[in-house]
Amino acid sequence: MTTSQPAHELTDLAQRTLTCCADIAACTEEPGQITRTFLCAPMHDAHARLDAWAAALGLQTREDAAGNWRATRRSDREGARTLVIGSHLDSVPNAGAYDGVLGVVLGLSLLDALKDTPLPYHVELVGFSEEEGVRFSVPFIGSRALLGTAEELLTVTDAQGKTVAQAITEYGLDVGQLAEAQLREDVLGYLEMHIEQGPVLEAEDRSLAAVHAIAGQSRLNFTFSGKANHAGTTPMHLRRDALAGASAFVLAAENLARNTPGLVATVGALRPLPGASNVIPGEVQFTLDLRHAQDEVREGALARLLAEAQQLAEARDLTFTSEVRLEEPATPMDPALTELLGEALAAEGHVSTPMVSGAGHDAMLLGHTWPATMLFLRSPGGLSHHPDEAVRGEDVEAALRVGTRFLHLLAEREEAR
Repeated sequence: MTTSQPAHELTDLAQRTLTCCADIAACTEEPGQITRTFLCAPMHDAHARLDAWAAALGLQTREDAAGNWRATRRSDREGARTLVIGSHLDSVPNAGAYDGVLGVVLGLSLLDALKDTPLPYHVELVGFSEEEGVRFSVPFIGSRALLGTAEELLTVTDAQGKTVAQAITEYGLDVGQLAEAQLREDVLGYLEMHIEQGPVLEAEDRSLAAVHAIAGQSRLNFTFSGKANHAGTTPMHLRRDALAGASAFVLAAENLARNTPGLVATVGALRPLPGASNVIPGEVQFTLDLRHAQDEVREGALARLLAEAQQLAEARDLTFTSEVRLEEPATPMDPALTELLGEALAAEGHVSTPMVSGAGHDAMLLGHTWPATMLFLRSPGGLSHHPDEAVRGEDVEAALRVGTRFLHLLAEREEAR
């Protein structure tokens, strides 16, 4: 089975990939910016753009009851297993054009590059309807549907009080068919191609990298409570300043993360109350986001920070409370598939050293059920979740070369079974 591909064909496919991403970016809830949440009306238009390309390739397409866009390439081999290629089509508010979408469109490009080359496995290409968790504050609704667990979320409500079940119905789908969205075939693996959303590859002057693990996450809400009082008449030694306590905690979290390899700690939201310039803050509500590829490191760091917060509260005559919002374990990628992806990278002249993903992806959920691997593309400026999010055309072409090589290597492995 040959892996060679005329250079001009992959260059053209890379350009078509970028053009398709730009077309999908125009499918938005907010004119002038990219916003595409779970089962919004513009998602129909995004699917139509993918349908046109898929139809030209002779792929079978459908929209399942969770709103996932799905295209299938069937193998003639008896007893063939299924490779799932996917990423998400929803976005954060005022997003860029490539987060998630690029991975779906690259999947189409790979199938286009294969032309009529037979494969010993089926390919299920999926554009997940929801990954970001924007509308219902719960992520991975799309990929949960493929695993058969999305029905657990049907009663969850959005800011307008609509349930997931109502959203499915209003979009024009039959919630009674949600069970049919589950992929019940024998899955040999899951491949997700995605922009890195960070600065590591650019700093290392690398176009691409395999991902060997997705960092686990702890997200918590914290509150320091003290006593609001007059800013001019209350001496410093008699204050119970909740914001001063919270500020000391922020610095402690930063210091711990700086001195723990691979750990990242972020206080992304902080709300002092009552919020007046001449009033000592009596209460501060804030968040903590803690991530590491090894759960024991993350959990140990969290225990240290909780103890630090309690000590700060006692020293400053404050009270401290915490609430866990999310506890997501780290997800190692499948060693065999990741090694195969590394072989494809090396064969195409790239460094094969894998990296950790600090961001969550559908592979994070699916990797607990199916063998999964990821291919990252460099993010210029390390920028994502932003209108200026970008990708280089030469990196897209490189991803097509590595991706087609991976599919051929996987075919050789399956034929040898």
